[in-house]
Amino acid sequence: MTTKAIPVSEGSQVAEARRIVVALAERVGFTPEEAGRAAIVATELATNLVKHGGGGTILSSLVCENGSDGVEVIAVDSGPGMGDISACLRDGHSTAGSAGQGLGSVSRQAHSMDIVSWPGHGTAVLARLGRGRTPPPGHFIPHASSSLAFGAVSTPKPGEEVCGDAWAVARDREGRPLLLVADGLGHGAAAAEASTAAVRIFSSRASEVFDLTDLLERIHHGLRATRGAAVAVSALDVATGRATFAGVGNIAGAVVSPGDVRRMISHNGSAGVSARRFQAFEYPLPRDSLVVMHSDGISTSWTLDRYPGLFAAHPSLIAAILWRDCCRGRDDATVLVARSPRP
Repeated sequence: MTTKAIPVSEGSQVAEARRIVVALAERVGFTPEEAGRAAIVATELATNLVKHGGGGTILSSLVCENGSDGVEVIAVDSGPGMGDISACLRDGHSTAGSAGQGLGSVSRQAHSMDIVSWPGHGTAVLARLGRGRTPPPGHFIPHASSSLAFGAVSTPKPGEEVCGDAWAVARDREGRPLLLVADGLGHGAAAAEASTAAVRIFSSRASEVFDLTDLLERIHHGLRATRGAAVAVSALDVATGRATFAGVGNIAGAVVSPGDVRRMISHNGSAGVSARRFQAFEYPLPRDSLVVMHSDGISTSWTLDRYPGLFAAHPSLIAAILWRDCCRGRDDATVLVARSPRP
């Protein structure tokens, strides 16, 4: 799913952010009341970007959480940050002379949320809204879970209407989580056709998979009628504590645990065009570690060590911060982050 990236640096852009978020909500069947909650969340987060963040970006996309379609809204900025997140969530707290109900209002409308912030280095706020459910009390997203948690940001090259990258998450025949990132060659509609085809084959074949190289080879043959794509797939085996990775082309992957990053190996070539070799590599997957995969629109120089506390945040926020600081700005850009579930 492509992410809608809406720049917000002045008050006139708040309405555009709200319009796009509400349109996404209506697209998946939100009732007028539910769409109204989405409008409040988008308005408050976009307004905060102007008042407190010195401008930033609203990232919005469709999500499926607990079997329910929903909307994810993330506000990212590089502004002064928050010294006390808990205080900023309380109604009446304000540093801009307003009523101080922004984040408190977001917390009441969203089904789940998470926040990261660093004084002098910006803030990212995640809010998710689901269809057919009432927001529960105390609903910050848990950072450790027995189920897979994942999030992604996927944006087109500036000036393009569609994103040539794509990503997907599925499960194989043994129930292991499978991750895919595809980068169609070039940009625009033809690149999107290739990456979308990769996702379609991945999704339809995932439940049959036992060998990642076989899956990658199926994708390779299935993309011959397209311009081709860089493609990588990863399987997370919590029971054995191993991650398996197979890729062709410049899709980067890494297993991240506190104080350690293990970069994954991908072979040269392009699925559907020229791929001489398919090979899978295994890596240790410590409990509660992260798997990060991204296209070459994201610089490979990132490290989570620059952001105290970010490792423990929801994967969507991690993806948003990596996109904020490592997006090259001249290409489609996709980053997928998954946290391995506890066995």
